[in-house]
Amino acid sequence: MGTAEAPFDFDTFFYAQYDRTARAIARVIRDPARAEELAVEAFWKLWQQRQAHGDKAAGWLYRVAMRTALNELRRQARSSRYESLAESPRASPTPEQAHAAAEEQKHVRLVLAAMEPRKAELLLLRGGGLSYEELASALDVNPKSVGSLLSRAQQAFRKEYVKRYGEPNNER
Repeated sequence: MGTAEAPFDFDTFFYAQYDRTARAIARVIRDPARAEELAVEAFWKLWQQRQAHGDKAAGWLYRVAMRTALNELRRQARSSRYESLAESPRASPTPEQAHAAAEEQKHVRLVLAAMEPRKAELLLLRGGGLSYEELASALDVNPKSVGSLLSRAQQAFRKEYVKRYGEPNNER
């Protein structure tokens, strides 16, 4: 009983992909040190399931890394919300400005949460600075289709936003 393919070499794969994975996460969460920790978590998940992914490990890892980054963004949002309740107000923005900014952020988060997960993920990844090529790799799609997928995701966001909150900038 011989196998046609070589066993998955996790160590080589780790050294080849770790920096790229940590940078991709850092582009989403804007914290390189935390991104390194999250990259290790993504590799740990791969290690636990390494036999199941084989030649698809790079795409699988990238998707897990992006989902881990998105989860981190959600965790940070919850954390900041709770921390802001405990902190004294800062002098910079006026109360109206702070309230408006917080409301807008809340609206965006709620709209993203209500959207189809793949579309929300695409918008967050693009907003995190990923190129079309990187988006295609992360989502395992043809690079030529990224533009139309992104356009559909933006339309879905706008439609959901308008449905929930009306047209943006209604003030005249």
